[in-house]
Amino acid sequence: MSGTIVITAATHCELSLMLKCLGGRTVETAGGFPVWGSDIPSGRIVVAVTGMGKINAAAATAVLCERFSPKMIINTGCAGAFPGGGLTVGDLALATMEVTADEGVLTPTGWLSYQGIGVAAVERMGLRYFNEFPLSPAPAERAVCLAAERGIALTRGKFLTVSTCSGTAERGRELYTQFGAPLCENMEGAAVAQVALRYGVESLELRGISNLVEDRDLSRWNIPLAVERAQRFLLEFLTTHPKE
Repeated sequence: MSGTIVITAATHCELSLMLKCLGGRTVETAGGFPVWGSDIPSGRIVVAVTGMGKINAAAATAVLCERFSPKMIINTGCAGAFPGGGLTVGDLALATMEVTADEGVLTPTGWLSYQGIGVAAVERMGLRYFNEFPLSPAPAERAVCLAAERGIALTRGKFLTVSTCSGTAERGRELYTQFGAPLCENMEGAAVAQVALRYGVESLELRGISNLVEDRDLSRWNIPLAVERAQRFLLEFLTTHPKE
């Protein structure tokens, strides 16, 4: 692993442990987004807080791609798990695909995705992408192998990105059925994956589960545990060289 790796999250708390361990130093404010830099034996690490939501995440990712020309972008933070996926608070989830789950058209007969409308979100190298954006398989496989070596439970699957988080069990069941048993939902991942795809940059997304998608009850959440576990795993990932 060589070259610059950019790591993004919506909030500082989702990156604070990583910054402390990597000894990150403030580089600049790129496009209004705070950025820190750190050098490790395998390359340069750039860490950025994007702010919450798809618009912030997309803007920050584009600025970071233009400014640092990264080899890979890693998006991290917390997420809410759909009960049917079997994840619990504190578990780790790795994205195979990100889906913009609430972008399209709501019609009298149901929701239409971009594909249903016939308009692609991204066209690249002869392929058209609508609401689904694949994450890069090679770094994901390395993460899976590392987790297995360390005895860390890591579940891989589809993530949903929404503008309005699901605060009811009913909405969670709707999304879980509609999108074919996704693992979890968040507010930034698909935006990062979409922009990385447009720039031709590898992308990885790892999140810690802070809550279940159910009737909203903050007493059942544990954001500190979720973001700590995600960051500790990413630190292992960044500082462990892949086997040749």
